[in-house]
Amino acid sequence: MNELDSELVRGQLTSLGYQMVEEDTAAQVVLYNTCSVRELAEQKAMSRVGAVAARKRAGEQVILGVLGCMAERDGVDLMRRHPQVDILCGPAELDKLPQLIDNVRRAQIAEAQALTDVDVGALRAGRGRGVALAGNSSRRSATLSAAEDGLESLDLSRAFDPGAREQPWSAYVRITRGCNKFCSYCVVPYTRGAEVHRPPDNIVEECRQLADAGAVEITLLGQTVNHYRYTHGTAMTVAGREAPQIGPGLRAFRGDAAPVARTTTFADLLRRIHEEVPSLARIRFVTSYPRDFGLDVLEVMRDSPRICRYLHAPAQSGSDAVLARMNRGYTIAEYEEFVARTFAILPDATLAGDFIVGFPGETEADFEATCSLVRRLPFKNNFIFKYSPRPGTVAIDRFTDDVPDDVKRWRNNTLLAIQTETSARVHASWVGRDVPVLFDSVRGRASSAARAEPGTVALRVEGQSIAAPAPVTWQVAGRTMGDLIVSVAADSEASARALLGQQRVVRLESAHALLLNGQIVQ
Repeated sequence: MNELDSELVRGQLTSLGYQMVEEDTAAQVVLYNTCSVRELAEQKAMSRVGAVAARKRAGEQVILGVLGCMAERDGVDLMRRHPQVDILCGPAELDKLPQLIDNVRRAQIAEAQALTDVDVGALRAGRGRGVALAGNSSRRSATLSAAEDGLESLDLSRAFDPGAREQPWSAYVRITRGCNKFCSYCVVPYTRGAEVHRPPDNIVEECRQLADAGAVEITLLGQTVNHYRYTHGTAMTVAGREAPQIGPGLRAFRGDAAPVARTTTFADLLRRIHEEVPSLARIRFVTSYPRDFGLDVLEVMRDSPRICRYLHAPAQSGSDAVLARMNRGYTIAEYEEFVARTFAILPDATLAGDFIVGFPGETEADFEATCSLVRRLPFKNNFIFKYSPRPGTVAIDRFTDDVPDDVKRWRNNTLLAIQTETSARVHASWVGRDVPVLFDSVRGRASSAARAEPGTVALRVEGQSIAAPAPVTWQVAGRTMGDLIVSVAADSEASARALLGQQRVVRLESAHALLLNGQIVQ
């Protein structure tokens, strides 16, 4: 989600004449798009903010902006703690960023021209800073005006030029933003707001334009992507087109909810993209919420060969007691039923997720239940994190962080080791199959064991010892439809790079915990 936000911001500013530079030290406007889900991500962001602040204190004319969830959560208090920050812009207000930058620039020009204090004060309302935040207190009222939301324009006006993306053959498309889950450890419902679903026609058209511009793979994004549901005829229209609308709430996904006429479900949207954009080789989506993953979605995936059989559906814990404190809304039995249903319909599917260890109140028995779940379910991988209290979440106020840090570290390392064993079994089960692989990276490593120094080997020429480049073995890596990483040997760097962005059939010959090796057969 943050990667797409950054891409859209780059495209928006580039279209207005801004030029991107390779190094932030050469930039006159430095913007950091932040995440507040993990403590380490925040620490990295603030370290970089501190580096730019040092440039400003040294007299450089730099505009410093903090974007994203951390800006929304901390609000103007972040400016109080870091007075060198000029701009705060929350994830729901990114369309306002050019205006914020322009306001700060005007204030800087006014100061440079030595206007009177009165004139500077008039231009520099709020101390010459720009702030655009949705505000937690207006969560519902803000999203009620979804039809007028400038973020839809930001999505639709993205740069379709392949050069705007790090991998031109792959692109992200947002179908929903915000979240209605309120997991107790997560701040996203407050920083990104309530679920707002984009009109399906806009989504399909965006996918079509990306495909026409060379994208062969598209990943549909949402905090709970399978909650996408758009009811036609209820949202305001803008220029004759349907506008974004607020999600229907959790009851719409329960069995007792009455069916709604003229509704595009997530399954319907997947089918439309698959049928109406046939040039797309792959359609992915993340992240899925396990409880409300409907049978209709699995059936569309089964019947649509270009939809990837890959589900990222975080379990978060193997203990019902911990899940209840997390407010996840399902039990382990329900999670396992979801997994069993998935593999009954999609036997070639792959499964991944997230786990948090050391959540408040997690006992040894709770942790062992998590270990057991990872051992018995075919997770190809899991992202495993130690719990850290996050400002703005329910958990930080409701629960005592009572699991010692050394215990958290031990549990984290133990679960990682168990996941490595599970990953190895999953990967080994694919050996011998022929599968399509979309190549996305090139790797080279020196293959000589006799080096005079890193990257060289010693040679004897006319009695003298000289250094020559060591031979290099080249590999090109990519991902299967199930997101398994596959590595293939290449004759040279040029031949490896020629495969980037191509989908080829690979025979899988050997497996490790993190990847498979094979050779191209067609």
